[in-house]
Amino acid sequence: MLTLAADIEVLARFGRALADPIRCRILLALREAPAHPADLADVLGISRTRLSNHLACLRDCGLVVAVPVGRRTRYELADARLGSALDDLRTAVVAVEADKTCPDADSKGCC
Repeated sequence: MLTLAADIEVLARFGRALADPIRCRILLALREAPAHPADLADVLGISRTRLSNHLACLRDCGLVVAVPVGRRTRYELADARLGSALDDLRTAVVAVEADKTCPDADSKGCC
């Protein structure tokens, strides 16, 4: 069983990974299928250098792994359950956005 500190660290790493829109796009792309960096850079419309920096962050967060395939490297989600977690999180956020239970949401833009 994980300790509270370990649980917090896991959630913090996940949050750090999701804090950048490009990393979110990478995770969503890898949710669909593993990919090589050059292909990901083309699909996302970013430079390979920029992609490499984001992939390094995602590796450090433990969310993606690099798999050697011959002379190339393919990236994939570290655990298949992350794809489901991303879907659950995305739909939960959409549900909250549609609900707008905060009375100050429109005037203060807080929610």
